[in-house]
Amino acid sequence: MQAEAGAALTPEAGDNATDSPPRPHRRSLFWMVLAIAAVWVVSDQITKNIAEDVLSDGSTRPFIGELLQFHLTYNPGAAFSMGTGSTGLLTILAVTVCIVIVWNARRLGSLPWAIGLGLLLGGALGNLTDRLIREPGFGKGHVVDFLMLPNFPIFNVADMGITFAAVLIGILALRGINPDGTLAADEEQKPKEKSKKKRGRHADEGGAL
Repeated sequence: MQAEAGAALTPEAGDNATDSPPRPHRRSLFWMVLAIAAVWVVSDQITKNIAEDVLSDGSTRPFIGELLQFHLTYNPGAAFSMGTGSTGLLTILAVTVCIVIVWNARRLGSLPWAIGLGLLLGGALGNLTDRLIREPGFGKGHVVDFLMLPNFPIFNVADMGITFAAVLIGILALRGINPDGTLAADEEQKPKEKSKKKRGRHADEGGAL
């Protein structure tokens, strides 16, 4: 009898192990978010400094014909020149967003989410750096933009990170992948499985009676 009970438990444990694939270590993903953000911020600031050195004469220089050109502008607003009259408020908002991203990155269990949050953090920090260190003053600095597409607001590398992050996070949300690496479909299935087990247990108890 004991051998049979032990045999019944073994496959069940194996099934659970199969249904729950190993996830990346949370600490590794946290450091990955910070590393991606750091690389993006450095790239953003280097390209902005180059743009200021090369394009300070107000010229427009083609890169890929008229599809992508370089033209230096200073933006007091958010990404893609939005909210130009609320620089101080945008600075506070950017600081808050960065803190929230870092806090939530500690609980990640998904590599794609780590990439998305890393890009989002890097983009937010890139433009925040401009607001903190550039003219006209601390917290009110204007963001350097220099990438120009036809019929589109001039943007920068930080804006690209924010856009890539938004697209990736949107795809993950549509696929039902949670930041901790679980699937939304699995979470919906668990209450149903528990309900079936309870009904089965009550049926067994009724049969025993």
